[in-house]
Amino acid sequence: MKIELDPTAPREVVSSTQDRFAEKYGLTVEDARARIDEISEMGRAEGLDFNYATTRNTNTFDALRLTKFAHVRGHDEIVEKLFDAYFTKNLALADFDVLKKIAVECGLDAVEVETFLAGDEFAAEVRDDEQQATAYGIHGVPYFVINGKYAISGAQPTEFMTASLRKILTEELDEKFFDGLVCDADGCH
Repeated sequence: MKIELDPTAPREVVSSTQDRFAEKYGLTVEDARARIDEISEMGRAEGLDFNYATTRNTNTFDALRLTKFAHVRGHDEIVEKLFDAYFTKNLALADFDVLKKIAVECGLDAVEVETFLAGDEFAAEVRDDEQQATAYGIHGVPYFVINGKYAISGAQPTEFMTASLRKILTEELDEKFFDGLVCDADGCH
């Protein structure tokens, strides 16, 4: 499932990342800046060229439609290129020229992409993803839903993600392979 970073975002850049972040999370601008720096540092610690403080927030609806278009054509690498465009190069993902350039770099036909972006193909699917996200209570990204019942929210350190995934795997294995097994102080039976 892929959801818009902010469904209410306009197609043009109208505010700074820190101002938007402060408003969204009810923080002071200084606290927002500190949190953004912390998130950016986590990305850099993982080897990412991560420039969150200078992102250009715009509506990502058409970028999400484009990911579905590219996926159907076997070009899933577009997701990574869109992240790079947004978080590293700080490009506006509502700009059709930006989207077309990225799609062509992934091997998609320029004319097909132009025609696609001018239409509304995959709009319903993106809106369905958003409704599902709302049902899960998702209000920000990243947010991971695993097997429809486990959630990991926010930019978390690698150690936290690893520990969470191990715990989920253990629970899932217990449910799947040990259904009916009861363990207590006297052992498992």
